[in-house]
Amino acid sequence: MTRTVWDSSVGKKTVMAVSGLIMLLYLVVHMLGNLKIFFGPGEFNHYAHWLRTLGEPFLHYEWALWIIRVVLVLAVVAHATAAYQLSRRDIGARPSGYVHKKRRASYATRTMRWGGIILGLFIVWHILDLTTGTVHPDGFQAGHPYQNVIDTFSTWYGDTIYIVAMLALGLHIRHGFWSAAQTLGAGSRSRDRALKTVANVLALVLTAGFLAVPVGVMTGLVS
Repeated sequence: MTRTVWDSSVGKKTVMAVSGLIMLLYLVVHMLGNLKIFFGPGEFNHYAHWLRTLGEPFLHYEWALWIIRVVLVLAVVAHATAAYQLSRRDIGARPSGYVHKKRRASYATRTMRWGGIILGLFIVWHILDLTTGTVHPDGFQAGHPYQNVIDTFSTWYGDTIYIVAMLALGLHIRHGFWSAAQTLGAGSRSRDRALKTVANVLALVLTAGFLAVPVGVMTGLVS
């Protein structure tokens, strides 16, 4: 039964929709946590430490954080796999002699594929930068996330990578949220306008919220 659902286009779209909503929920929480940086190093570092003690004493140190990471990895892999397979299926189904032009898609729709690739590469860089410290500039300081963030956004390439990725994220959310709503049966002729408005607002708020951090560092508001 599970394999039958996965093999169908509807099943893959449903997997994309559910995994996308899981990631969207994480992004909202992650953005709110990031904004704590504007309250100073004490507040931001305390928040980072709290994430590692979440669930104690029922859960051991960092267990909750690792559960969140595993769920996110599974969501990302499922989302990317379904998107790739649907894309290949769509290409294979196109008649070679088809010459009629389709209605021009929105910019967000036409860049979903490249946006996904950009975001995938960004996730790898982001982990290597602020989680493992492998590519972090000026020496990664474990247990000092505030200073690590300052270091990253004090470099031109750190700012550039982050800003490009967040703009891609905004476009991805703008189209993806509405698409997920259609897939899960929440869309209708009467609700389409409201859903598109919600998608636009979510994309704008999340993009602005995430970009506020590098902009704060660049302008000296966060230092």
